[in-house]
Amino acid sequence: MSDDLAPLSPEEGVERFLRHREPSVRESTLQNARTRLNYFLEWCDERDIDNLNDLSGRDIADFVAWRRGDIAAITLQKQLSSIRVALRWWADIEAVEEGLAEKVHAPELPDGAESKDVFLSADRAERALAYYNRHQYASREHALLELMWETGMRRSAVHSLDVDDLEPDEHAVRVEHRIDEGTKLKNGEAGERWVYLGPQTFQVLEDYVDNPDRNDVVDEYGRRPLFTTRKDTRPQPGTIYNWVMRALHPCSYAECPHDRTPESCDARGRNASLSKCPSSRSPHAVRRGAITHHLNNDTPPETVGERMDVSLDVLYRHYDARTDKEKMQVRRKHLNR
Repeated sequence: MSDDLAPLSPEEGVERFLRHREPSVRESTLQNARTRLNYFLEWCDERDIDNLNDLSGRDIADFVAWRRGDIAAITLQKQLSSIRVALRWWADIEAVEEGLAEKVHAPELPDGAESKDVFLSADRAERALAYYNRHQYASREHALLELMWETGMRRSAVHSLDVDDLEPDEHAVRVEHRIDEGTKLKNGEAGERWVYLGPQTFQVLEDYVDNPDRNDVVDEYGRRPLFTTRKDTRPQPGTIYNWVMRALHPCSYAECPHDRTPESCDARGRNASLSKCPSSRSPHAVRRGAITHHLNNDTPPETVGERMDVSLDVLYRHYDARTDKEKMQVRRKHLNR
C-alpha cells in the first residue's frame, strides 16, 4: 500500500462514488451501479477488507473469481464494468493505487454467449477502417481493427501475438499457445495455426510495428509483444476489449448517431462505461461479424472454421449471422457456376 493513499472504507467509498455519479447519469444507471457495487461490498465484508487502500491486483482477481461462480460470463462482464469505473474514480481521490482498474480482467465470453443479432456489420467495419486508414494510419487502433476484422481472432489470440510471429514472406501471422511464457489460446495447442493476412493487412501491421508512437517492449520471457500499452506491457484481454469498444464507438470515426456529445455521454470520458454506447461492439461481436462476412463472400465454412478456430457446429449455431436471403444468395452463386 502506498503512503500517499488516504484511508477510506468500502462503504463510504461506494457512497461517495454514487454521489459523484448521480448528477450525470440516469436513475436506472445509478441503481444498476448500486446493485453491482453491493456485491463488491458483500465480498469486502467476507474478506474483512475495511480500507480500500489495501486492495491489490490479487484481491481484484479473487473478487472476479468469487462473482464468476454465481453468474453467466456475459453478466459478469457487465458487472465488472461498474467496478472498473469505481476503481478509476477511487484512484483519482487517492483511495486505491493508480492503475488498479486495469487489473479487472473479465473472462473471455464462451462461444455464443452474446446474441447472434449483435455483430459488427461489414458496412460499419469498412467505414471505421476507411477512417483509420485515412486519418490514423498504422495507429494501434487501426492495426487492431484491421487484424481482428480480417481474421476474426479471439482476444486471447491477439493477446498472444509477438512481433516475431509475423511471417513477411507469406503475409501471415503464427498463432501459438505459450502458456509457460504468459500467454494461452482458448483451445490450447489445438488452436495453433498460421493465419493468412494478405498484403494490405500485413503492411498495416508492419507499419504499426515501425510507428514511433508504439512502445517497443521486451517482456520477462524475452518476447516482443505485437500490441503494447503506453506502460510498456503486453495488453491483457480486458485492455484489448476496451480498445476495441472505444475504437468502434461511432463518434470515434463519424458523427454520433444518438445525438450525444462527448461531455454528456455515459460511454466517453475517463470514468465512462464503454458499453453504455448503444452502438458499441465488443471483440466478440467483431469476431461474429468477421465470420459472417467471410461466409457472405463465399468462403467455404470449413475454411472459415479452420481460419477462425471454431467447429462447424458452433459456427452455425452461434456465429453465422447471415439472413435467410444472404444464405440463398451464396447458394445461388454455386448453382449458377
